[in-house]
Amino acid sequence: MLMIVAFACVSLVIFILKYVFGNSGPNPFEKDCREPLKEKVYDKKEKNKVLKQGFVASKVPDNLDAVIIGSGVGGLGLAVLLAKVGKKVLVLEQHSRAGGCCHTFTEKGFEFDVGIHYIGGLMDHKPFRCMLDQMTNGQLEWEKLENPFDHVVLGPPENRRSYPIYSGSARYSEELKKRFPGEEKAIDEYLKLVKKTGKGIWVMAVLKLCPLPLAKFLIYTGLVKHLSYFYKMAPRSLTDVVNELTENKDLRAVFTYIFGTYGNLPKDSSFSMHSLLTTHYLNGAWYPKAGSSEIAYHMIPIIEKAGGAVLVRAPVNRILFNDAKEACGVSVLKGQEEVHIKAPMVISDAGIFNTYENLLPKELQVMPEIQKQLSLVKHGEGGLSIFIGLNGTKEELGLKANNYWIFTENNFDELMERYLNDGREQASKKIPLLFVASPSAKDPSWEERSPGKSTLSLVSFVKYSWFEEWKDDKVTNRGSDYKELKQAFIDSALDVVMDIFPKITRDKIEYIDAGTPITNTHYIGAPKGEFYGVDHGIARFNPELNATIRPQTPLKNLYLTGQDVFLCGFAGAIAGALTCGSVILNRNLHLDSFLLAMKTKYIDKKLKDE
Repeated sequence: MLMIVAFACVSLVIFILKYVFGNSGPNPFEKDCREPLKEKVYDKKEKNKVLKQGFVASKVPDNLDAVIIGSGVGGLGLAVLLAKVGKKVLVLEQHSRAGGCCHTFTEKGFEFDVGIHYIGGLMDHKPFRCMLDQMTNGQLEWEKLENPFDHVVLGPPENRRSYPIYSGSARYSEELKKRFPGEEKAIDEYLKLVKKTGKGIWVMAVLKLCPLPLAKFLIYTGLVKHLSYFYKMAPRSLTDVVNELTENKDLRAVFTYIFGTYGNLPKDSSFSMHSLLTTHYLNGAWYPKAGSSEIAYHMIPIIEKAGGAVLVRAPVNRILFNDAKEACGVSVLKGQEEVHIKAPMVISDAGIFNTYENLLPKELQVMPEIQKQLSLVKHGEGGLSIFIGLNGTKEELGLKANNYWIFTENNFDELMERYLNDGREQASKKIPLLFVASPSAKDPSWEERSPGKSTLSLVSFVKYSWFEEWKDDKVTNRGSDYKELKQAFIDSALDVVMDIFPKITRDKIEYIDAGTPITNTHYIGAPKGEFYGVDHGIARFNPELNATIRPQTPLKNLYLTGQDVFLCGFAGAIAGALTCGSVILNRNLHLDSFLLAMKTKYIDKKLKDE
């Protein structure tokens, strides 16, 4: 009997290794593609020649290998991976500029980033940094934020406490212990837990890359929890784990403050998801030099070099299928006419809800396999973004290359639940959570590009239902009631900002406006105005859901990429692109990028030593 069990285990290991490490397709990470840095382009007209190429049928390349719907980093990143192995890819974007949440816009001379605030894990020669270097041919530069990179501010103005968050495992721990004497054991245990849990994320890639029957075997036998501590901790809420570690309410808050980066209350958050974010920033945070539009700006030429294109103002209104129910192209709405584009493969970066509910023919939407996937997920919470343009340099305004997470209380579950359950008028009077950052202070090129000016980005959460009644109105003319509600949120947030940053006064504000959930729907195609796509609560980390929602859809030649495939945010969308690329190219690109990172580290060290 023992021999049979041993044989079965060995066979299982061989089977997993075959599908995780067995590679047969072309490798986009075969060689180091970094090039010497070229001169930065700051001229907006020149950059727009790349980022704002409008759709006309004559610009569609012949003999396409694939069409990708959506130009977020999950779509553009995948297009680059395919282009690097010679595939001709067309990326279609409904907005007027490419980049998805990585795009920027300019108002009154101020440039604003809409979705990139800070990125972790970008140490030299680490796999994530290597991926991005290769996907931009080494042209995308990153500036490290200050240390501390985050400040957690708790309590009302009369009893406000501020806790700096430092990068580096040792520094992170040392500084917290200074602020919380007697809590050394809790701090050490928390750090140990997040590291141990976060390391197990590799099994999620296994569940999405290996054959579905094998994934289900790993799940139903319980082996997945033995292979990965990530899945052992996934069903546990952040609140439950942290409350077991300490009774100190401020320390609990400091452990959990970053829940805003994935959008769920601590009681509804998986400790595993939280571990990923905590470890993601443990070695620091970075910001793209010259702003987030640099990401798309340096990816698009690689796609074009392989014969592909990235076209904007190209709303895909449906995916085309042949009689065998195989995806064979897309239809783009140009005015009142449809332009049909044929391709042997269609990949959607538009999110699972948009893809399945809006782009499929009715008869395919009702397929049991499609409905099963939709039943496993729900929409994330709506987001509010406030953009402020200021007269004054960062020194004059007291702005630094860091972020502030500001909360009116230290019990985040009660605080946010009360806020989200309030009516919209009451909620608008006192925003309990506010993320505040200065993109201009983080960007070393800013002063050269916009001397004497600064920007602030504020982010919080609001309910889509609070703004839903105006969703069908013209985006630039939604009526006085909508403007009044939006202004109430702006005023509430501004009161907090001016209290925390006393050098910022109303007379310094040259521009201010807000984007609500229905703004997000219009510009980035988020169905319910969500920042992070599919909800990232505990249910999202059920291994069966992770195995079921994978790049392959139930419809042949139709694939999914981006954050709904893997995880939310910039890094999660890139991981979604790698996972989708792995399936299409029939090789493990996660492993390939890791191996190239090790190779370039060795070569760079050798050159340095010489």
